[in-house]
Amino acid sequence: MADTSRIDQGIQFVQDQLLPAIMRIDGCRGLSLLVDRATGNCIGTTAWESERAMRASEDPIRPFREDFIATFGGISPSTEEWEVALMHRNHQSRDGACARVTWLDGDASAVDGSVESFRSILPALDALPGFCSASLLLNQEGGRAVGTVLYDSADALVQTRGQANALRSRVAEQSGAEVLEVEEFELAVAHLRIPELV
Repeated sequence: MADTSRIDQGIQFVQDQLLPAIMRIDGCRGLSLLVDRATGNCIGTTAWESERAMRASEDPIRPFREDFIATFGGISPSTEEWEVALMHRNHQSRDGACARVTWLDGDASAVDGSVESFRSILPALDALPGFCSASLLLNQEGGRAVGTVLYDSADALVQTRGQANALRSRVAEQSGAEVLEVEEFELAVAHLRIPELV
């Protein structure tokens, strides 16, 4: 949760200092930053080519994480680890892109089932106006999943809310998972180099 008056400063720090430094760490596949300027909620994501690379990065990345939190004036920071279960791109993101993020909760079978359910809605997502990409991350131990769908603009994000609600309900029903939260963000920094994984 950032100080909303410091979000622009934080974005500049991520672009100019944090991203180049992190990309020099072995195994790094990039970084993205989602921001909600109204609430101050910010999500910085780093991607790694393997769990081993992620584990090896823990010490080198710690001071960067501390600088990230300090620059944003962050409170209540948390760090979570996720497995990339699915990644699909229609095209690269553009300036002005926005994201809709859905957190799901369930037992291990529900989390596993969410992968197949999410995969089944990809053709419908591809057909949505302004659709850019979709990803699904899993935390098997915690029985959680998080789906992120990117759109080219805030207008597309608003325009697709109805269809997104129907697709989200379908995934939750098919997988037996519970939708915990849905939030919309601005994609402030987009530099994830995760390959297509469907």
